[in-house]
Amino acid sequence: MTAPLPDAAPANWVDRHAPAGLRPWLKLGRFDRPTGVWLLMLPGWQGVALAGLATGRGPDLALLAKIFVGAALMRAAGCAYNDIVDRDIDAKVSRTAGRPIPSGQISVRQAWGFIVACCLVSFGLLLTMPPLAIGLGVASLALVAAYPFMKRITWWPQAWLGLTFNWGALLGYAAAAGELSLAAGLLYAAGIFWTLGYDTIYAVQDLEDDALAGVKSSARRLGSGVGRGVLVFYLVSLALAAAALLQGGASTLALPLFALYAVHLILQARRVRPDAPAQALFLFKANAWAGLILFAAVVAGGFPI
Repeated sequence: MTAPLPDAAPANWVDRHAPAGLRPWLKLGRFDRPTGVWLLMLPGWQGVALAGLATGRGPDLALLAKIFVGAALMRAAGCAYNDIVDRDIDAKVSRTAGRPIPSGQISVRQAWGFIVACCLVSFGLLLTMPPLAIGLGVASLALVAAYPFMKRITWWPQAWLGLTFNWGALLGYAAAAGELSLAAGLLYAAGIFWTLGYDTIYAVQDLEDDALAGVKSSARRLGSGVGRGVLVFYLVSLALAAAALLQGGASTLALPLFALYAVHLILQARRVRPDAPAQALFLFKANAWAGLILFAAVVAGGFPI
């Protein structure tokens, strides 16, 4: 039995319950670490909920389910692609050396087959949505394809991840409304800065290894000021998210939950320390709850007073 990856929970369901032959494949898609699925899915859910403000209807549950499945599969495909591109770097970083490709459990050719299978199922789901949503879904592949190379050319690969991971806000809105709006654009921009914050926190885990491997990150760039940087990113995100709610016509019932969301992010920023990688992982994972709170705030904003 292979050991759990260092950034997976020691008692994750893959290592505990999955058949031994499936474990490398599930780990290739990061199914042992579901936080990333939530972080990719929730902007899409928020976009659907924001579109519902204009119509006065709640989120379409069937559409939310499609976005959940699509996010899980595309996150898996994206992780596998990232591992193919980064296999030499991953082998030099202690947290990632045990991943299926650098450890030799899965070949590059097999990983490409995994990617194609995930993308085909996701594309089938995408075809059930309006034309604008289909176009946005196809366009997102360019962002995904470029992401693994960003850490080689910029100190801010986390910003590119923000562009990629929050594309679902636009897609979800378009899938629900058949069009885009200023409110959708503001929500997307808010998500970019949210991701810039939480992925900077995530990068704290790899400060030493990234320096040795020559990998760039916002956490390395910010150094001892990483907490202040994350706070700035989160404050910008909060301002943009508030603007999206106002532009979308949310009622004041969204305010209590939005306030809780704001407190959640600010407390994260206050607790970030460059010398505490375990704390960084805990704070990063907490963003699944943060995104869910914002989704609930948008839904609540659809109820009249």
